[in-house]
Amino acid sequence: MVIELILVGIFIGTMSGFFGIGGGMILVPILLVLGFDIKDAIGISIVQMVFSSIYGSYLNHKKGSLIIGEGIFVGIGGFAGGFVGGYVTDYISDVVLQFTFFGLLLFALFRLFYSQNHEDDSQTKTLNKGLLLSLGVIIGIFSITLGIGGSIILTPVLVGLLHYPLKKAVSAGLFFVAFSSVAGMMSRLSSGTIDFNNGLVVAVASLLGVTLGIWLKDHVTSKNHKMALLALYVFALGMLVKKIWF
Repeated sequence: MVIELILVGIFIGTMSGFFGIGGGMILVPILLVLGFDIKDAIGISIVQMVFSSIYGSYLNHKKGSLIIGEGIFVGIGGFAGGFVGGYVTDYISDVVLQFTFFGLLLFALFRLFYSQNHEDDSQTKTLNKGLLLSLGVIIGIFSITLGIGGSIILTPVLVGLLHYPLKKAVSAGLFFVAFSSVAGMMSRLSSGTIDFNNGLVVAVASLLGVTLGIWLKDHVTSKNHKMALLALYVFALGMLVKKIWF
């Protein structure tokens, strides 16, 4: 099982760096297929997200693709929401978690599919800082409860509603994950509901993948990047459907 988790970690890290996701949207379904129950899978996912998001955000900032700016307010909200979300998981049934996850994936797929490509910041909207903070809290609660970083929701919002360039939104999404996942891990550890050993195996392996994923992101066009992200959502939906209905 350790070898499988290492390979999964490298793969998820690559996805995380390339798409700006925490990795949970694809890692949780994979862990379910490997035989983990939903709550253990969520715990492992949170540990992996902490490692990949912090390291990935460092690399993005170093390359100049991450502008802290307004993202810090969404991040602080995500930290607060993620801390609450870590406790909420224990009070929600596995079936509700799975179907909520399914609904969020559908929303992300729809929102991103109908978004326009923006190559620069000229049409990017600016939001009230209080609204950004509130948005972060709401996304943080939902994301950590489901074992995802939150960028699955945040990135389509930034691209589809606020007209952010996709690559900027991807970097902002991964930065948000750093806040929500750290808070989520803190609350899950304090309540004793996290598989830290397996999570650490996946997390350390994911660092190699993150480096590769960010390199790939910087070498593809926004159009191809969007198509790849849509394909990822469809793949995750397929795996979740298989687990729930078959």
